[in-house]
Amino acid sequence: MFEVYRGQRLPPQQAQNRRMLGAPVDVARGGPIPAAHKAFDDVMLEIDFAELSDPGRQRAENEDYLGHVAPDTSEQARSHGWLFAVADGVGGHEKGEVASRTAIEAVLEGFREASRGEPLSGLLEKLVRRANTRVFDAGMNSGMATTLVACALRYDRAVVAHVGDSRCYLIRQRTATLLTRDHTIANEHARLGLLSADEAAEAETRHILSRSLGTELSVNAEVNEHQVVPGDVLLLCSDGLHGALSAGEIAGVVSETSDVELAARRLVELANKNDGSDNVTALVVRVQNVERVGMYRGRPYKLR
Repeated sequence: MFEVYRGQRLPPQQAQNRRMLGAPVDVARGGPIPAAHKAFDDVMLEIDFAELSDPGRQRAENEDYLGHVAPDTSEQARSHGWLFAVADGVGGHEKGEVASRTAIEAVLEGFREASRGEPLSGLLEKLVRRANTRVFDAGMNSGMATTLVACALRYDRAVVAHVGDSRCYLIRQRTATLLTRDHTIANEHARLGLLSADEAAEAETRHILSRSLGTELSVNAEVNEHQVVPGDVLLLCSDGLHGALSAGEIAGVVSETSDVELAARRLVELANKNDGSDNVTALVVRVQNVERVGMYRGRPYKLR
């Protein structure tokens, strides 16, 4: 199991200039992925997070990849915010680990280069297209593909974009709500009324993607926005986790501890105990506090 690193809460005078401890490395090669806590004395949005990826019990390689972008200053927190992302290289395709890493790196790079105050919904749509192009070009002769789920947070809003069956859950008051919709053949059939929810959950096509990055020149991402409140937890995960744990089990694990590192470890361990046949990735984001804002002519203003 890969080690999880957490940063320390910084005193106000150091928070402005402190950079993140390390950067994501290739999980397929077994390196650690740092996680961090970030807080600013003059910003109400405070986030604690931890990220963990494990190859599982049956696979030698890890085709999952994940990463984040955190602001270095309070000004960046307001102008850009935080970004978290998870990708799962499609099984059965060549170089799944390359596809997932390529997608994450494209999204993180684009988020860092984004304009000040750019609307997050439009930005994430653009970043998913960018990632798709990178994966498509890189796999021109191999047909590699990957899923992607990304969540950006700013002020009191979380914007989620996804393609494929990697998921994002919102855990609030011991209840886990799914914020994404699996892009699988079985789920599409259920949406069209051709299968019941129970039939879709057991169908042989439940693991066959109807949409992924890298398989076509263009792709449509689903993007939605949600308000977050203190105490909310967002979980981004690959199907190795959500395929092994029910929403109730996820909510139970996350709600039992305020320690995000411990929650991530317990989720991965339980998924491996219940199944372990796939790579397992968990990115746990706990909202400690928010800055409530309204919008006037596209510009935010603080709410009392």
